[in-house]
Amino acid sequence: MTLSAKKDKKKVTSYCDWMSQLPPELHNIPLYDLAIPGSHDSMSYDLDINSSIVEPDRLRRLSKIYCVRKIVRKWAITQEETITRQLDAGVRYFDLRIARKAHDHDPTRLYFYHGLYTRTDVETLFETIRDWAERHPREILILALSHFKGFDKATSAQLHGHLIGFLVTLFGAKLIHVRDAPTLRSCWDKGRNVIVSYDYPTNQHNEIWSKIPFFYGDTMNTTHIESKLQHILEKERPVQYFFVCGLNLTLPEDARTLRYILRPCDNLANVIRRGLPRLLRWVKLQAAETPVNIVASDLVTCDDFVQTVIELNALKLTRR
Repeated sequence: MTLSAKKDKKKVTSYCDWMSQLPPELHNIPLYDLAIPGSHDSMSYDLDINSSIVEPDRLRRLSKIYCVRKIVRKWAITQEETITRQLDAGVRYFDLRIARKAHDHDPTRLYFYHGLYTRTDVETLFETIRDWAERHPREILILALSHFKGFDKATSAQLHGHLIGFLVTLFGAKLIHVRDAPTLRSCWDKGRNVIVSYDYPTNQHNEIWSKIPFFYGDTMNTTHIESKLQHILEKERPVQYFFVCGLNLTLPEDARTLRYILRPCDNLANVIRRGLPRLLRWVKLQAAETPVNIVASDLVTCDDFVQTVIELNALKLTRR
């Protein structure tokens, strides 16, 4: 795939190795100047209907009621495809929210969550990502770990230490160091293709990056999302560092959420499908005015999301 693919009569259907096929002019610019597709709440396709409710807090005491868990799951699933399929589709940034289950007999076993816990544990998922990264050494992956639900004061240091140690050991020489100021070319030359962003102080580890800012609209209203993100891109976006422009929809935290969750034949995925085409049109228009870096979305395998974001890199060629 090349950025001139739009001119070809044959439609591009695979973005499995799109970074390695970018024009040479983009190989030496910082990765935070590239347009990179990402997924929001990347593991939410795997939510376990039999788990207890993690959030929202007001529903946690109702965890034993199946229909309540079913409603939470219906409005918490933001992705429909596995991480491997998201990778194959061209997604290169992953929003991974970590949690420990209360009363788990394994003191260091961790899961992902969004409303409910996932079925897949953290170590199993990262081993899958490591295997994919080894098969695609010229594709740069950005793994953003955050939230760390259930890390109480008594166990927090142990859990963070175990998780960071596992990541450093698992990815090893594939990890891109913080001091590297990475470009595609520098990553390829060093044989490194994984960035781990960690929303917790890890100053002693050169292989672990600090939190990547994630800007989003915090609303279900696409017009308000566009307005807020436009302001951020024009006024507040970081310079010379990664940043995420999140197109994701967010349910209200007050009684207004009932307007959505009490719809018997609707769910979050359907609402996203109705709004995503408009948000993608806005991204294309906005990117012509202000540079974007990581663009994260729900349902990343729908509505040409990946293709739209990757093709924004053509704008970076015209600016050089």
